[in-house]
Amino acid sequence: MEFSYTPAQLELRERAAGLAEFIKQYEDDCERDNGLPAAAHAKIREQVLASGLQAVNMPSAWGGAGLTILDQVVVQEQLGELTGALWDTVWRPANALRFCTDEQRAAYLEPVIRGERRDCYAVTEPEAGSDPQSLRTTATETEGGWLINGEKWFVTVGDHADFMVLLALAGEERQPTLFLVDKQTEGITLQRTPRFMHTFVYEHPEYTFENVFVPADRVLGGLGNGYDITRAWFTEERLMIAARTIGAAERALREAREWALNRRQFGQPIADFQMIEAMLADCAVDIAVNRSFTHQVAWEADHGTDRKTVHAKASIAKLSASEAAGRVVDRCVQIFGGRGYDRSFAVERLYRELRVDRIWEGTSEVQRLVISNELKKRGTDFLQFPRQREAGEE
Repeated sequence: MEFSYTPAQLELRERAAGLAEFIKQYEDDCERDNGLPAAAHAKIREQVLASGLQAVNMPSAWGGAGLTILDQVVVQEQLGELTGALWDTVWRPANALRFCTDEQRAAYLEPVIRGERRDCYAVTEPEAGSDPQSLRTTATETEGGWLINGEKWFVTVGDHADFMVLLALAGEERQPTLFLVDKQTEGITLQRTPRFMHTFVYEHPEYTFENVFVPADRVLGGLGNGYDITRAWFTEERLMIAARTIGAAERALREAREWALNRRQFGQPIADFQMIEAMLADCAVDIAVNRSFTHQVAWEADHGTDRKTVHAKASIAKLSASEAAGRVVDRCVQIFGGRGYDRSFAVERLYRELRVDRIWEGTSEVQRLVISNELKKRGTDFLQFPRQREAGEE
């Protein structure tokens, strides 16, 4: 068993850290203005392309970085240090776009990889949040294509994207199906842009769809495959959330440690007070344990561990890391005292921004259901390390 980064992974980590450091200069502007102007997005885009970290989840043959799941975790951990969700300016196309036909890839995916277009994923609805099978948006077959009718909520990056990967029930058989929908298509109406607790460089608008025509060649991944493709996306995205929350927690701890060493009360650094020492130590434990497990699961995903096991373990990683990061940043706010409640300090922003990681891409409660279902079906065996494959074994 090997528990060290390869030289290539070390270089990748440093490259990602350098990109994150460049983007950090926009954090205060993003917080103050609730987003960034087009000029700032253009400068970040140039830097992302220069770093070679665009579309880390897509093959190099298509113009992506072509990274393994573990390599992506290494990158996302560094980007997770950014406040304002500025990690999302380093675009990572929806995994569903891997299912594009050659024509769809040329028109949609490859321009996204180059940073010329942007996608957003439209799944959540008023009655379909944690349970996507409560979906009500429909696609009715018509001459030359489909008519979409329904409503989508919390379409992250919906303000910036120019097309959607939209999940709807297709035809009389109500087959869950993904569609590529250009956002400017007639019949799409922006209903509301909610203001959430966190500051996010992009918005999460709500849209309605009234007889929105989508050509037949915009079905993504085939009729009836929408749930399976989305579930596969959830598995990887949950690992990336785990990685980003670990990165955020480490930044908070690093800044809290520095503050505690230099902040003096009662004639000594507060880092010398046992209660502060205990909080710092607990933060270190939360970060170290969750980093190790998230890296392990990412490695297993790259080495052929069966899909259901990886799905359950990704839920463990997302649940554990997101909740641990919440504990870490809460302690760090406490260590900073009144300054920890000041929006000009990163720990305050992280405190607000990390809360959503226990909600989106499956709430903590949904993760617990996924994990408990795996336990009931397969016992505790799925918690073990995978066995080593024999030579020539598939």
